[in-house]
Amino acid sequence: MSLQERWLLPRGIDEVLPPQALVLERLRRAILDCYASWGYELVIPPLIEYLESLLTGMGHDLDLQTFKITDQMTGRLMGIRADITPQVARIDAHRLNRQGPTRLCYLGPVLHTQSNDFASSRNPLQIGAELYGHAGLESDLEVISLMLETLRLAGAETCHLDIGHVGIVRGLIREAGLSDAREAELFDILQRKSVPDMHAFITAADLQANLATQLIGLLDLNGDNEVLERAMVLFGDAPDELGQALADLRRLGGMISARASGVEVQFDLAELRGYHYHTGIMFAAYLADQGQAIASGGRYDDIGAVFGRARPATGFSIDLRALAEIRGLLQPAVGGISAPWSEDPELGREVARLRAAGERVIITLPGVDQGREELGCDRVLEFSDGQWRVQPAG
Repeated sequence: MSLQERWLLPRGIDEVLPPQALVLERLRRAILDCYASWGYELVIPPLIEYLESLLTGMGHDLDLQTFKITDQMTGRLMGIRADITPQVARIDAHRLNRQGPTRLCYLGPVLHTQSNDFASSRNPLQIGAELYGHAGLESDLEVISLMLETLRLAGAETCHLDIGHVGIVRGLIREAGLSDAREAELFDILQRKSVPDMHAFITAADLQANLATQLIGLLDLNGDNEVLERAMVLFGDAPDELGQALADLRRLGGMISARASGVEVQFDLAELRGYHYHTGIMFAAYLADQGQAIASGGRYDDIGAVFGRARPATGFSIDLRALAEIRGLLQPAVGGISAPWSEDPELGREVARLRAAGERVIITLPGVDQGREELGCDRVLEFSDGQWRVQPAG
């Protein structure tokens, strides 16, 4: 192995260096303080735990993203978490065991076996919030509002919010009586929104004419409120659960538009992100000129059943580092004060005063030739007219 290869990181694995790391930490503190003001309590789950617990109810996709190792103490299979959500669900269901609604938040690193796209990281810094114990749209509205507030704290005053409902696709699948294999095929077609493949699927599955019309129409049901109007006509003879899903989307979209300025609300009824574990409303936020969602979430009721306690649940998560990078927060302005090393107690008191006031003060150590630019200092502390004064760097 060459010297150069020894310090290379694996593809998709990255690190944050100064001064960007400090900026990221300040954003983390601001967001967690915001969550606390909304009543969300911080939990810190372990980075690794037994695989059965880690993957509970989260579907095949998360299984593929999870690094697996063998516990040398027990011989049992363990996983390095690829998502913190199931861990928080376990904490709510088993460790806290509260009766009423519980609000929890978290922040920590996760690890993925594969990148979600060409440029994405395999070690995101996941931050999020979950609300357990309430099944109504009011809790969906709360977590969406908190997600939007998170984006605002990072400087995103405007965003595009996509809302869908997994009950629509699942209702059509149940009505069609599709096998698991056919359902997986339909899932792939809907993800790609391929009209030719949908026609071929309908022919192969020998679906009734009304179902065929609904599935073809579903591919084009994305846009503003007008989408819901078309959907009401398209699914007029569909099961009641589809009508209820559309009513929920209409009401939720209206509440968000009334509360959140700078948010463009749109609907995508064929959106299947998290299809394997979401049970109702799904949502994702996009920033201008960004093809990938910056934040996403939805309802995932009863995930705690395997831990002995099924509870309604809704929440969201964000890659904090991606959010900071997109908003340009990881390019901070250089700032700081360079102070000489001295035994003068007055200097020591002035340095302490400046630091207490929030200034960044760096002592230049004797015998070291280090420029202020390398230290990130735009000012100097100098002795002038009998006292220590902060001056612009010359």
